[in-house]
Amino acid sequence: MALYLGDTVPNFTQQSSEGEINFYDWAADSWVVLFSHPADYTPVCTTELGEVAKLKPEFDKRNVKVIALSVDDATSHAGWIGDINETQKTTVNYPILADADKKVSDLYDMIHPNANAKVTVRTVFVIDPSKKLRLSLTYPPSAGRNFDEILRVIDSLQLTDNYSVATPANWKDGDDVVVVPTIPTEEARQKFPKGVTEIKPYLRTTPQPNK
Repeated sequence: MALYLGDTVPNFTQQSSEGEINFYDWAADSWVVLFSHPADYTPVCTTELGEVAKLKPEFDKRNVKVIALSVDDATSHAGWIGDINETQKTTVNYPILADADKKVSDLYDMIHPNANAKVTVRTVFVIDPSKKLRLSLTYPPSAGRNFDEILRVIDSLQLTDNYSVATPANWKDGDDVVVVPTIPTEEARQKFPKGVTEIKPYLRTTPQPNK
């Protein structure tokens, strides 16, 4: 099935490197980053899983749980985790789904036949606490993912869920934000007491309201 932004993502129960996981129960009231890999013992993915382990405190600060997926089994995952820990100088501290039957891969449309019908593409799903899909990114095998960018987008999503703002190009946490077009400028000046700069009637900026 194809998943679109705003869709409720499907639940599943699947084995993992940390035992059987029921996705909804495991996610509970957290945000989730679910990211897939073509296979165990692949070089780019080895660096990615190591990077996510190192960044886990940053995900934790944002109430985000991380979970990986590969179409190999849990025994294979155990060996690969040993390699990741050794080569990336870290400790894998989150589960890797063992999707040998491709149940989750099919459910989340991770098999792209024109790329390779036998393995999952490298997709990132950001899922909010209500189990809604908020972001999906799909990468080719040759390009390692930028997890700082994924953290940046999560910062944007969590900010804009709570304030009537959007984030401009290359925004980082702490930068000025954009007032949404539905709020008239005079109302925006009352709503954002730090000040509103009107560049054009439709383009107004204000300091990040929760800083």
